[in-house]
Amino acid sequence: MERAIAAAGILEEAAPEFSHKQSVDNAGVLFALPALIVQGLLKYKQVYQQLSHGYYGLQSTILTLAFMALCRIKNPEQMKQQKVGELGALIGLDRVPETRCLREKIQQIVNQNKAKQYNTLLLNHWLSDEDEFFFYIDGHVRIYHGHKANLPAKYISRQKLCLSATTEYWVNDTDGLPYLVFMGELSEKMQDVIELQIIPELKANAIIAQRINAKEKTLFTLVFDRECYQPSFFQRLWENHHIAVITYRKNVKDKWEENLFQGHAVTILGNTITALLYEQNVELGGHTFREIRCLNEGSHQTAIITTNEDITLAQVASKMFSRWSQENFFKYLIADYDFDKMVQYGSETIDENTKIVNPEYRKINYKIKKLAEKIHRKEAKFYKVAEQINEDDIDEIPTLSRSQIQAMEAITVLQKEKETLIDARSKMQSKIMLKEMPDVTRLNKLKPESKLFMNIIKMICYRAETALAEIIAPHFYKEKNERRMLIKQLFNTPADIIADEKQQTLTIKICSLSAPRYNQAINELCEILNQTETLFPGTELKMIFKN
Repeated sequence: MERAIAAAGILEEAAPEFSHKQSVDNAGVLFALPALIVQGLLKYKQVYQQLSHGYYGLQSTILTLAFMALCRIKNPEQMKQQKVGELGALIGLDRVPETRCLREKIQQIVNQNKAKQYNTLLLNHWLSDEDEFFFYIDGHVRIYHGHKANLPAKYISRQKLCLSATTEYWVNDTDGLPYLVFMGELSEKMQDVIELQIIPELKANAIIAQRINAKEKTLFTLVFDRECYQPSFFQRLWENHHIAVITYRKNVKDKWEENLFQGHAVTILGNTITALLYEQNVELGGHTFREIRCLNEGSHQTAIITTNEDITLAQVASKMFSRWSQENFFKYLIADYDFDKMVQYGSETIDENTKIVNPEYRKINYKIKKLAEKIHRKEAKFYKVAEQINEDDIDEIPTLSRSQIQAMEAITVLQKEKETLIDARSKMQSKIMLKEMPDVTRLNKLKPESKLFMNIIKMICYRAETALAEIIAPHFYKEKNERRMLIKQLFNTPADIIADEKQQTLTIKICSLSAPRYNQAINELCEILNQTETLFPGTELKMIFKN
């Protein structure tokens, strides 16, 4: 009946309705629903408007996308290989939307252009007074394998190649849990993204606004790698915003005496170790900073600098070395959530008045660099001859061989070619406006809204999955990865779905897992989830979890 009404365009959205079903595939993912709600999944209601009238509405679409991510169904096309009736039972419908319908619903959500507002609302929900206010910032480069968009080339460290790509800038906490994501357009410097986008977004948060009004000495601390290294930038953040930084120091040439270092307890990603540390002030670019060094095996010294005066040197080392939590976050999402998957095809134009590096200028720069390398290699052949000329008597100076004479002539030719290129470069503009590029090669960007929206859904799912893994942590003292393995196994485990309209309950009875200790962990998880008294969205049914 509802499908008939929906076909007539009268039904706004089909209401979830549950019945008794046994051994529903992937029904274990319903154990994540209380955590998803706690992490703010349902806050979409405060941001997005209802979709066009039809059988599937905003709620069923959002729940479908969240359950897909947790079940590792990585894109709408993979729904063709799934049991859509079984998945539909998870959201209280006869089936989930098929691929084309789901893409249309996603498009309707994306067209509202409210993903950034959704992320801001979630940041306000996730950030609390009890947080330490350390924000980890890093860029993730997403490779583009298509040919319709003209994207700038970026260096891909994991492949050691320069490829067409876009950059996403992520803000995480000390444990690697995500807060914010920003989509890059061209080849922005991370410093510019921090000053123009990240800091204004963080300062607009209600909790941080209270810290501003209270005139806290340190508003918050940013932790990043050497990509943002610039002493004047660190000082500017402190003087203009009272924002401290922690990062590695670049170009360290001196070594401190090893007898200065002392053992300190340092906690890194939940593990406490003893590290040899020492601190002293250092002047860089006319500014004074705290420098903390860690003495490692082989007498290697890792140098860290910070403008935060309120924490100990052990805390500085702990926060800096915990930056790997963000790298682990990227690695996990790439492997499990198909992090780099393109959600929506197509490209968008960029403001034509945006300044970029002149591509022709960059090409000539590259040629000059390669010529300089050739010249240096050929000149190196004459190093021993030059030494003998300076040190030996004139009678003992060796005569130049024919090959050496030819090499000298080649150097002269290369130097003239280099001078010609330098002269041509001097007549070029190092930067041009985007509108000055030819239409065929003019840079543009991939449509960002759909990727931003799906990133937010995956952020919520990752945080919910992490919360469940922390609940069962006491059962896994050694293997941290085993916790997530069990949670993933739980999501893919069949369960009975039992609805009781009289008692207004929805019971999820999970089938037995592969080991007794796993069942014991899930029993404890059930007790904690039942205490939340979660109502299934769109119903008055209280969810009860059993093993």
